[in-house]
Amino acid sequence: MTFLALALISIVALLGPLLALPRRWRLPVVVGQLLAGVLIGQTGFNLVDAGDPTFTLLANVGFALIMFVAGSHVPMRDGAIRRALGHGAIRAGGVAVVAVALGVAIALLFGTGHAPLYVVLLASSSAALVLPIVDSLRLGGPQVLAMTAQVALADIAAIIALPLAIDPPNAGRAAVGAALVMAAAVLLYFGLSRLERSGARQRMHHLSSARKFALELRIQLAVLFALAALAVYTQVSIMLAGFAFGLAVAAAGEPRRLARQLFALADGFLGPLFFVWLGASLNLRDLVGHPQMILLGLALGGGALLTHASTRLARLPLSLGLLSAGQLGVPVAAVAIGTASNLLLPGEAAALILGALITIIAAAASSSRAADDPRFQVDDAPASASAV
Repeated sequence: MTFLALALISIVALLGPLLALPRRWRLPVVVGQLLAGVLIGQTGFNLVDAGDPTFTLLANVGFALIMFVAGSHVPMRDGAIRRALGHGAIRAGGVAVVAVALGVAIALLFGTGHAPLYVVLLASSSAALVLPIVDSLRLGGPQVLAMTAQVALADIAAIIALPLAIDPPNAGRAAVGAALVMAAAVLLYFGLSRLERSGARQRMHHLSSARKFALELRIQLAVLFALAALAVYTQVSIMLAGFAFGLAVAAAGEPRRLARQLFALADGFLGPLFFVWLGASLNLRDLVGHPQMILLGLALGGGALLTHASTRLARLPLSLGLLSAGQLGVPVAAVAIGTASNLLLPGEAAALILGALITIIAAAASSSRAADDPRFQVDDAPASASAV
């Protein structure tokens, strides 16, 4: 890994903001960054080596930060969201039931043997994708709150379940590791809450701000890396470590200054680097040799939309149901874990990303329909829809 390679990665990653610039497209920045990685990786011009240890380490740091930021913006302290959890939980449960049927059917149809993984993917939602859309369009009302709660619950459940689903033979070991990581996150929450109640966190904040020490950022990064080390030691994905710590911080209350610092670090450098690395590690040429994987991607994307559209039976408007189908973190994590552990079939990683892109496009289109619906137009956007 050289400075020239870092410069190239930083430059091509600008494709993300460029594609996201037209407001009518409503494309997440990550789409352009993935495409940039594909262009300079093994599918395209092979200008960077995704297997380089330094590149991989930096990408993993970015992955942990992305999941931490996503977890920290789940509206854990929002009273309106907590009141909507009942409806959201019922709908998330219904979606999971449909996902089981479709996930097993898709796995049998394509003969991959990855039914548990497909079930998790079909049932998942992305709070990091959906909540910013809700916030930017200023959507509100009881149905939007219930959908937001459903997305948050599905996101949390899918991230916990993914390490177990992607490698069923080692599910027991993964469950123990996941329990240890979650237990550590719970202890961190109690510690952070105690510091908040005693005023110690506020005093440290004033000292850090006055002396330019960036103490909060330093400490949070140290804790994040320690939790990631625990995840690696127990052979659990760092995705769970980052997300669990983010939830703990969200529940205790994240300082705004820390949020801005993390945004700069994650979205300014390490996050784009991770998505470029992920795109560079994909070999889309496998799709040419395995055209059935193109059909698999279409089936996963269409299956996810059908799964979440089933919430119409629970009286959730179709536009909100399709918006809740938007996937980002879980498919990306599945590809990252599966690629690193050689658990996926040739071309299957590209199929998972293709399925996710279908849901992203559908979520963007359905969000436009929701924005035009007078039932969801409010003067003040709900506090629950905090942008990631």
